[in-house]
Amino acid sequence: MNPIWFVRMARWARNPPSTARIRLVFGIIAVLLMIWGIEKIGWWPDWAKATRARP
Repeated sequence: MNPIWFVRMARWARNPPSTARIRLVFGIIAVLLMIWGIEKIGWWPDWAKATRARP
């Protein structure tokens, strides 16, 4: 493990992120999981799907 990570962990322990920042991160993760789930179910519209360009 890189020693820089220990410095980051110590900084986080001394000054943890705010509640608003934690909610923001979990909100973004929830939106991404919803989009992934909608795509897996098959409800994602065809116009929003990416197509590969042919060489």
